Amino acid sequence: MENKKTKKLKPLAGMTLDELRRVTSSLGMPKFAATQLAQWIYGKRVTSFDEMLNISKANRQRLEAEYCVGLYAPESAQKSEDGTVKYLFDAGEGKKVESVYIPDDDRATLCISSQKGCRMNCYFCMTGRQGFHGNLTANQIINQVLSIPETHTLTNIVFMGMGEPLDNLDAVLNVIEILTSDWGFAWSPKRVTVSTVGVKPALRELVEKTQVHIAVSVHNAVAEERQSMMPLEKVYPIRDVMDMLGEYDFAHQRRLSVEYIMWQWFNDDIKHAEALREIIPDEHVRVNLIRY
Repeated sequence: MENKKTKKLKPLAGMTLDELRRVTSSLGMPKFAATQLAQWIYGKRVTSFDEMLNISKANRQRLEAEYCVGLYAPESAQKSEDGTVKYLFDAGEGKKVESVYIPDDDRATLCISSQKGCRMNCYFCMTGRQGFHGNLTANQIINQVLSIPETHTLTNIVFMGMGEPLDNLDAVLNVIEILTSDWGFAWSPKRVTVSTVGVKPALRELVEKTQVHIAVSVHNAVAEERQSMMPLEKVYPIRDVMDMLGEYDFAHQRRLSVEYIMWQWFNDDIKHAEALREIIPDEHVRVNLIRY
């Protein structure tokens, strides 16, 4: 990994192909150099310009004067008995973010963060209690994927870590483009899931611009009760959010799921089951019940 002092330079990791083209054009490099950079960073996952052997030394020096690859190792890693690994990353300004590697038979999932803290202020969420300290850049998000030892074995990415992904939509869309484009990771969108509490306008944009799986954190479909634990319900009622999602096709390659943490005596009554059934647009929606 590069020394953290190089982070003062502009990081290339996290840039889309169009952004890399603007970089190479500004440096007077050949048009194809942007694709070469993308292949080295996202395909071969190198950490320094010296490893990019099909780029001339002169052009590598031009890049080094203003840019860095922009990958940096996690500050710590905690491994559980089941093989799960929690990574802690420096997010600047004294803040830290986490990602979690989750192995499961033939799958290897990485749960990544999109913000430093969160603005949604959900009652049950520890991240929300920390307050909001800013969005992560596309570089900080993709670094969670590229800088861990298991990067080459990953089969799935879930945006279910710290923060509300759709409150940082531009950076999240950039990362999804990197993950699913031929010049990037070349993954199928089916390998990526974005979780949201229901930021309706941004959710519509995500659904229309990508083919990733969607997971909606519902937790209570009774409006008044959900509002007491998830303030966003006042702005974007979950019924309206699910009605909007019902306009799109989730019956084939794409999956829509509902996340539902069950609390005894709060959201586990028959009325809650009926309310949940009423907002689900069709039989293809998966309901993931989570014990608190």
